[in-house]
Amino acid sequence: MASCPPFQFSSKYYSVSGNDCVRQSSFFGGKPVLNQGVGYSVILGFGAFFAIFTSFLVWLEKRYVGSRHTSEWFNTAGRNVKTGLIASVIVSQWTWAATILQSSNVAWEYGISGPFWYASGATIQVLLFGVIAIEIKRKAPYAHTVCEIVKARWGTAAHLVFLGFCFLTNIIVTAMLLLGGSAVVNALTGVNIYAASFLIPLGVVVYTLAGGLKATFLASYIHSVIVHVVLVIFVYLVYAASSELGCPNIVYRRLLEVASKSRSCQEPISHVGQSCGPATGNFKGSYVTMLSSGGLVFGIINIVGNFGTVFVDNGYWVSAIAARPSSTHKGYLLGGLVWFTVPFSLATSLGLGALALDLPITASEASHGLVPPATAIALMGKAGSILLLTMLFMAVTSAGSSELIAVSSLCTYDIYRTYINPEASGKQILKVSRVVLGFGCFMGILAVILNKAGVSLGWMYLAMGVFIGSAVLPIAFMLLWRKANSFGAILGTVIGCLLGIITWLSVTKIEYGRIDLDTTGRNAPMLAGNLVSILTGGAIHAVCSFLRPQNYDWETTKQITVVEKEKSEVPPEEFREEKLNSAKAWIIKWGIGFTFVIVILWPILTLPVGQFSKGYFTFWAIISIVWGTVGSAVIIALPLMESWRTIQSVLNGMFTNDRVMGKLEDLNSKLNAFIVAMPEVERVYLLEKERSKKKEVAESDQIVASPSH
Repeated sequence: MASCPPFQFSSKYYSVSGNDCVRQSSFFGGKPVLNQGVGYSVILGFGAFFAIFTSFLVWLEKRYVGSRHTSEWFNTAGRNVKTGLIASVIVSQWTWAATILQSSNVAWEYGISGPFWYASGATIQVLLFGVIAIEIKRKAPYAHTVCEIVKARWGTAAHLVFLGFCFLTNIIVTAMLLLGGSAVVNALTGVNIYAASFLIPLGVVVYTLAGGLKATFLASYIHSVIVHVVLVIFVYLVYAASSELGCPNIVYRRLLEVASKSRSCQEPISHVGQSCGPATGNFKGSYVTMLSSGGLVFGIINIVGNFGTVFVDNGYWVSAIAARPSSTHKGYLLGGLVWFTVPFSLATSLGLGALALDLPITASEASHGLVPPATAIALMGKAGSILLLTMLFMAVTSAGSSELIAVSSLCTYDIYRTYINPEASGKQILKVSRVVLGFGCFMGILAVILNKAGVSLGWMYLAMGVFIGSAVLPIAFMLLWRKANSFGAILGTVIGCLLGIITWLSVTKIEYGRIDLDTTGRNAPMLAGNLVSILTGGAIHAVCSFLRPQNYDWETTKQITVVEKEKSEVPPEEFREEKLNSAKAWIIKWGIGFTFVIVILWPILTLPVGQFSKGYFTFWAIISIVWGTVGSAVIIALPLMESWRTIQSVLNGMFTNDRVMGKLEDLNSKLNAFIVAMPEVERVYLLEKERSKKKEVAESDQIVASPSH
């Protein structure tokens, strides 16, 4: 065993003998913190609660607001969702298991650059998708899915290709959700990892079956509230309340002390093959610097991969379709900025907290997403593990419900209505929409297979851009560029994907001499594969389109029809071209502006600093705390404020109108009974009157006959 310098602060996770430090083999040591009963209670209890509660909310809206549960309503939520709820849905469906787990893992690997690159690298896609969302309203106002638009513009061949890539995206996202969720549930409670893979989606399937997209949106809001409340608790715990840390200055000092000593060579701090020691690739080996080669490489991979999981995920198109035109661009911008707080604030607290506490987390545990639960347990014990488990369950089920609706709409409109029954009625489409049950079961089977194969959350997260990145630019060109042709879209998407995979595996073989889950998951091959996939796909499509431009006029996309025509609650003026053009200009200005700030300007301003000073790190922590707190307050309060009239209508219906109607009905029944009984009452009254008269006559006769007279 290699020697390392004496510790400069006490650690209960190490024993010291002379100059030799011996670290515990792992933080978890194979023993769960909570018993299995807690795990099953969280999975089944929360699942059942949300299934019942969201179904009840949908019923209330139907009864007191007058919503009609048609196939259009099931798949588009009436196309009338407002800004706050759209933003909340974006935050919820973009908060994966990876958002909570992988962001803290890269903080543990690269220091402060990890949370920043995770947050910024996955925020800009949502900001820029706001432009696509407005274009949907302008050029395909009655579409149900992204692939419907593809078929209307480019025909059947392109439709089948992009349908395959959309399904692949949904499969990858759900795989990551269940891989991270089942791993943490297993580590914290000992629940069988395969059982967790099947049970986690169960409640999601139930409330999605019952209420469709609107139920998903309502559940997403509740999930967002819980996630953000727990987030604020953890952030304040690390930087204000904990007896172990509790102050930015203490966290800063401990990060410097951890970096100044070598870690045990029994476990490298990152991927297998990385040399032992503090933050290899960082400036001065420091955890408090943005000058990190590993962090930058991860940031590039993160940006490329997440363009695929936004632009090629039908869930984001469905959310844009469901939004009212005046709310679409604002919802996506607000959702992106608020979502930034989840990985940034959470990983800056829990991820850096794991480093500051010098927890003996192994590389394998980190790759499976166990850094946040380790910190939560170290700071709060069982309460911390329960909070983290609850937060994770909310993230997994919320994003999972979005994937279920995305798959349901693709199966319904792009397979059934397109190729099986083009004249399908609303009832038939509503019935087919409930195929989500089958996909929910498939989610569990897929997670079991991947767990058996040893695939980790971290590996899947880095690899997703290689598989789906080639479809990003062609699918964006579809609505943004009139010259984009179908041949280039098909060729670029397919060839880009194949070249990305070939590059990825070739670089792995050249660099490491073997191809397996370990070597293919390292940064260099992943970076090469991601870049080749997205750039090649876009370049091939662009060249083909310049050579043979389509010069499209958007007429066929505007002719996409609804299945059931209903009276729209959206004012007609919101669909005016000048208003939509104004919204497009607004989102381009602010979306590109914020993208420039968080991806280019912010990192550049940190470079001259090198290793952060205590004051600079404190300022960084304050930004994390304030952004997390304000973002959480906005995403909780705004949907309630915008929907207050609807809430009042429901409450009036439940606690006022029902009581009044009940009293009126009771009074009416009594009145009817009285009317029915009137003849009998009158007869009794006359008999009594006659009896009284006879009695009076008899008494008067007695008086006249008495002797005194």
